[in-house]
Amino acid sequence: MKQTLGLVVGSRGFFPEWLVKEGREVVLSQLKKLGYDVVVLSPEDTKHGAVQTWEDAQKCAALFDENRKKISGIVVTLPNFGEEKAIADAIRHSGLNVPILIHAFPDKTSALDVESRRDSFCGKLSICNNLRQYNIPFTLTSEHTEAPDSVIFKEDIAAFAGVSRIVSGFKNLKAGAIGARPNAFNTVRFSEKILENSGISVEVIDLSEVIARAEKLKDSDKKVVNKVKDIHNYINTSGIPDAPLVKMAKLWLVINEWIKETGIKLFAFQCWSSIQENFGIMPCAVMSMFSENMIPAACEVDLIGGLAMYALQLASQKPSALVDWNNNVDDDPDKAILFHCSNYPKSCLEDFRMGFGDIISTSAVSKEQAYGTCYGTIPTGPVTIARLATDDITGSITGYLAEGNITADKFPTFGGIGVVEIEDLQDLLAFLCENGFEHHAAINLAHSANILYEAFDKYLGFDTYWHNA
Repeated sequence: MKQTLGLVVGSRGFFPEWLVKEGREVVLSQLKKLGYDVVVLSPEDTKHGAVQTWEDAQKCAALFDENRKKISGIVVTLPNFGEEKAIADAIRHSGLNVPILIHAFPDKTSALDVESRRDSFCGKLSICNNLRQYNIPFTLTSEHTEAPDSVIFKEDIAAFAGVSRIVSGFKNLKAGAIGARPNAFNTVRFSEKILENSGISVEVIDLSEVIARAEKLKDSDKKVVNKVKDIHNYINTSGIPDAPLVKMAKLWLVINEWIKETGIKLFAFQCWSSIQENFGIMPCAVMSMFSENMIPAACEVDLIGGLAMYALQLASQKPSALVDWNNNVDDDPDKAILFHCSNYPKSCLEDFRMGFGDIISTSAVSKEQAYGTCYGTIPTGPVTIARLATDDITGSITGYLAEGNITADKFPTFGGIGVVEIEDLQDLLAFLCENGFEHHAAINLAHSANILYEAFDKYLGFDTYWHNA
């Protein structure tokens, strides 16, 4: 489904009108070319389809209100100075609470005569002043003025669309928790009430209910048989017995049905040790399949980690994974090993294959009860690391962001592993320790910290630290 943006075209009467007519057409064409649906006044609605008067503002507000379920963000473009009061009124009276991008056309120094000058440079300051007075948050383009056909404008629109997806995705969000957190892991505790205060609801189900539903399914059930085939097609299952694969298929079917029943967008799972003791598998590959299909699945009932996975996914439109900050890399202060058993999505691992719970099978359960993990190496390239947390002391949601690169370093071990290199990593780790952040972090194989920071800090109200911003 295409993302929909609202477009407000500004105009001030005693500036050249032909710039407004041309500017609207150029920006509208560019947005459509970039793949977005656009809701905008037509030239039949107002003069040149722009917002200049109180009557224009009312028409724009009504149009946006009619399309409120579609519009994820608003782009304000100024082909000339623009009428700041009318634009601010249009946004306020639309009732939309979405991100807003303020764009201004550049002037040419060779065309500053009365017939050609825009003064959008100045008008942008005025519209921003008005929005600040109206207490309406907004986003700026990278440069004060930008040509709509420039590379930087396209990049800014892509980033703004990511911000809008995050803000929209977190509205009335439902997240799921399957089972209880491991008793030893106080670190993944969170406050449902703080989440609810930010519009995030939590659906819960006991692990025993999930297991009971799975056990009711027959091995010969067509849905089970087909899902076993899907698992074989999804991951290299060489050396894995048939019996645990059948159980994984049943578990996937039960979780998928629960997702449909509840409308959740992500979930966190009690992945040890009850599921091994009472059902006889590791759920990692099942969780990996959901994450790959853009339903983030977090380990150890780390629901807040799942929220960070979801935000990263909305920013980049790629699957996310949940990792441990796990080991140092000899004496290199800017490198660390990221590791988990793992349940990373397929697109986050090379040499992707199924294994077993190496650590848990050394003590808690047998190897036969622990098939289902995902082995592999995180591919080299850019990575963004994110974490959210509920702070019961302040009653707020906090977070941090960092960008780095996955290196080509490789070490002989099991599970899902990768080495990240981050400038001034020791400062980041000190910040995590001093502020009580968890050992879990969400990762996504793209650089998107700027998108996440704008969404978290400006629009969602999450107190966010951006490392080396």
